[in-house]
Amino acid sequence: MNNFKGYSCSICGADISPNEVTYICPKDGGNLNVVLDYTRIKKTYNPDDIHSSKEFSLWRYLPLLPVPDPGGINTPIHSAGWTPVYKTHDLAGCIGINDLWIKDESRNPTASFKDRASAIVVARAREIGAKIVVTASTGNAGAALAGMAAAIGQKAVIFAPRTAPPAKIAQLLIYGATVYLVEGTYDDAFDLTIQASNEFGWYCRNTGYNPFTSEGKKTAALEIWEWMTHLQPVISKPLSIFVSVGDGNIISGLHKGFIDLCKLGWLENLPRMFGVQAEGSAAISNAYFNNTEKITPVTAHTLADSISVDLPRDGVRAIRAARETGGGYIIVSDDEIVLAIAALGKVGIFAEPAGATSYAGLVKAVQTGLIYPDDPVVVINTGSGLKDVRAAMKAVKEPIIIEPTLKALKKVIF
Repeated sequence: MNNFKGYSCSICGADISPNEVTYICPKDGGNLNVVLDYTRIKKTYNPDDIHSSKEFSLWRYLPLLPVPDPGGINTPIHSAGWTPVYKTHDLAGCIGINDLWIKDESRNPTASFKDRASAIVVARAREIGAKIVVTASTGNAGAALAGMAAAIGQKAVIFAPRTAPPAKIAQLLIYGATVYLVEGTYDDAFDLTIQASNEFGWYCRNTGYNPFTSEGKKTAALEIWEWMTHLQPVISKPLSIFVSVGDGNIISGLHKGFIDLCKLGWLENLPRMFGVQAEGSAAISNAYFNNTEKITPVTAHTLADSISVDLPRDGVRAIRAARETGGGYIIVSDDEIVLAIAALGKVGIFAEPAGATSYAGLVKAVQTGLIYPDDPVVVINTGSGLKDVRAAMKAVKEPIIIEPTLKALKKVIF
């Protein structure tokens, strides 16, 4: 028996039973928060039960998850999560802060943060007996679903914009998913996915639509909590977390994870959450700066395809994640994102544009006084640069071509 009690609507606050609805609030279309049986969890578990676990994946947090373990211990679904956190002295010194860590989500099985959500959604699909899981994606969410589904023999269907990077489309196909490239935007693919799931009875994974996606993404917060626990003698100020934002589901999922820990009494104070958006796709930031929760769509255009969204589907909770934790939002240009790709590369981290966006936001936050030199910071790299090599090449100089002789080499060295 897991600890899933039901849902609560993020807009109207209505309590909804587990079997009453699948995706969003029937009253107002609000995103649903998964409600856990916190009383039962507190009676049954304590933090030491987590800390002593020998399961080094997101499934170590099974007591705090609303789904059963789908099995497949020797498959990639049990490699999702538990990603490394790197201390980066040189990078911190370059921007003028003392303590900077990078949590590298590119180490997930399909090389992005999205594996966390897909692992949980696939587990839910198996629990409810869904034959096909479908999602809209610019590449990462689709690759994650395809990979996690393949790991346990689940059928997957992906709708992606035709303009998605070829490396991401290749992943979808290699994992055996049925792929439809849509002549349109991510938002067009999103809407078509919902229509298809309603028409054919497919289980829809869509980010910011399926409430279990944020439950997967919250596992990164649980990992950061464990990591913080071991660093308490070092960290004397509240931790600040920087993450890129597109649909808003990652930052809202992280927020949910920390809230769960507070409700259990396992965490005293929430870390500060900072969302970073590309200026060409800043609908959530615009609402935040206008002091409203009304999200006005934009015509998104940014090289950071993973966060290029016209109408974010989890904007309200994404805004609250920053406001309720004393964080904020930062908007960066594509040029700043490219510089961030190069900067992260110099410390051994190859980030795709969306992954580097979070670091670009930290640079700007330090420059504008949002972050002080003694503020401890974790930056989340959400995906591998191998996902979008064309964008990565904009961050570096072209290689030097020479004849295979020492004489030719000396000409370019000296």
